[in-house]
Amino acid sequence: MSPAVWPIAALLVGYPIWWALGFGGLSIIVLAVPMAVILWRRRPIRMPRGFGLWLLLLAGYLISACMLGATPPGTYGELSPGRVIGYLVRLALYLSVLITVLYLGNLSHRELPQLTLVRMLGALFITTVAGGLLGVLAPDFSFTAPLEMLLPDWIGGHPFVQNLIHPTVSQTQRVLGHASPRPEAPFEWANAWGSNISILIIWFVVGWWVYGGTARRIACGVLIALAAVPIVYSLNRGLWIGLGISVLYVVLRGRRRPGLLLAVAAAAVLLALSPLSTIVSQRLDSPHSNDIRAFTVTATVAAAVHSPIIGFGNTRNAHGNHRSITTGKTQWCRECAHPPLGSDGQLWLLLISQGFTGAALYVAFYLGAIRRHWRDRTPIGQAGVLVMILALFYMFIYDGLVTALIMYLISFALLWRNQDSPPVRGPYRARHRRPFGGLLPRVDARSPAPGRPVPYGGDGCPGGPADHGPGGRGRLMWGDA
Repeated sequence: MSPAVWPIAALLVGYPIWWALGFGGLSIIVLAVPMAVILWRRRPIRMPRGFGLWLLLLAGYLISACMLGATPPGTYGELSPGRVIGYLVRLALYLSVLITVLYLGNLSHRELPQLTLVRMLGALFITTVAGGLLGVLAPDFSFTAPLEMLLPDWIGGHPFVQNLIHPTVSQTQRVLGHASPRPEAPFEWANAWGSNISILIIWFVVGWWVYGGTARRIACGVLIALAAVPIVYSLNRGLWIGLGISVLYVVLRGRRRPGLLLAVAAAAVLLALSPLSTIVSQRLDSPHSNDIRAFTVTATVAAAVHSPIIGFGNTRNAHGNHRSITTGKTQWCRECAHPPLGSDGQLWLLLISQGFTGAALYVAFYLGAIRRHWRDRTPIGQAGVLVMILALFYMFIYDGLVTALIMYLISFALLWRNQDSPPVRGPYRARHRRPFGGLLPRVDARSPAPGRPVPYGGDGCPGGPADHGPGGRGRLMWGDA
């Protein structure tokens, strides 16, 4: 692994340190600086197909700044430092993820093998599980981060910034009619934790099960079983649906459907027989946020109509809430605050901040990625397409900023890098075929066409160039694991 990989390793493997320092998802802004310098020195810079849509999205966000002082009907508030800070933080994040994608795509496979990047995401999954368990076992744990101490109150005290820089392990909400802690560490809020763990578990399975040996597979099973506890305690219906979409995708596109269906059925039975099933039933019977979401989505669309091309640059506060036009935040009712428009999903944030044009560009970017990479049947290719599908689903219910968008775009970079893997080199080592009813991967040593590159893996990657002999190609499929 090349020294040029250190910014990516610092972001993914070192994420808990950034969280403890108070940077959390903002760490990508810090690390984008050295990545940009290294990229500049490596000119010319390669760009992936379809990335022009993301550049247009960013350009549209720059133009939307001219509407920061506007007040659409049904909202209130004037141009303030808080609104400008929110805009600048989002702009910095959009620029940072753009730099990160280009940085990853311009690293060679010798510098950063695909499997190494996948396992870095797997390391962040382990951190996420640990943070989730801490949120369940010690929900009141929090501390003041160094960054929080350094920032002046007019910046650090802003609610949006406070959520990003103050380390907490859970959000306590009355989803079930009583105070219930929802895990969020090491991310900015509970919904971000749910979105991220559903993405990271995909790469964890690819890196530790599909490409793993016996020890890694045992560890994989144990960690996923542990992850089930905070996943259930998160009370996150969107996360549960996202996991269901992932299972359905793997079953439909996999080649070992009987084994996969057997594993899914066994997991469902174990969950039904465990005490966790009671929590799931209570959550499904308590549609806590439906009315709130319906109100904010309706108000967001109504406001966006008044600036459909460039939006308003940032969120706005609506008059009232889903109960009354006169409600507002007080000392005795902190949940009565005016809901910010665009707070219930990336799609709605784009509508209010960048208009229908920005929302269309965002959707087109992910649809284009799915179309271009659908035929990539390698484990990394199929996993990346699944993440693109989840990004489109989650845009209705989850904010993309801060950390979720990082996961989506790193997954996009993995798809891009997967198109030009290095040629096959090194000895081929046969593996056992179809053990445990097809749950473990099968390798078929059929020869590719002369000069045809292997569509996945990298130097030193199991399943990549170092594991296959001249003229041999391991056809390890996502559905085989």
